Amino acid sequence: MQATAFILAGGKSSRMGVNKALLPIRGKRIIEVIIDELIPFFPNLFIVTNDFETYDFLKVPLIKDEFQGKGPLAGIHTGLKKSCTDFNFFVACDMPFISGKLAHHFVQICALGHYEAVVPQINDKLHPLFSVFRKKTLLKIEQYLQLDHLRVRDLLGELNVYYINEKELSNIYVGNIEKIFYNMNEPTDYEQVKSWLGIINKN
Repeated sequence: MQATAFILAGGKSSRMGVNKALLPIRGKRIIEVIIDELIPFFPNLFIVTNDFETYDFLKVPLIKDEFQGKGPLAGIHTGLKKSCTDFNFFVACDMPFISGKLAHHFVQICALGHYEAVVPQINDKLHPLFSVFRKKTLLKIEQYLQLDHLRVRDLLGELNVYYINEKELSNIYVGNIEKIFYNMNEPTDYEQVKSWLGIINKN
């Protein structure tokens, strides 16, 4: 089945101090690693950003938030409004270990179970920025944004969501499950990523 992928790159990276999507790992920027992982499974791929100049070098279609300054929920809204497919995968731009295969599996779960969204819940923590949303959730999301209700998890409470936990994921994915959903907010998070990759700083 067809699905579209959207990389959300609208954050300010204030805690990181630099644009975290552009941090290098093994000769590529993190956002390039994410694109390379997703493209084989999602030939229709967009970056949601309000800074076209920064990401133009990627040669990937860029789209801008209609509701600017309203966080990830606005990015999901932007993607759904642009999408021509029923199923849509969303991921943050600071998750260097994502699995395109797993993302595609989420799409299949969403379709087979007739859910409105599929969201991982690992060790009781939700990861809505590695998730699938149906096109038909657009109206509800738009209503939330118009009312300035910006918490994605509040929205999930009103949708038919399939929450996939670590036990189920262990049956379909071999590897460190928590690492897939690891996102970077602070410099120490980036150092952790480099440590996992065996990258040693040269002073």
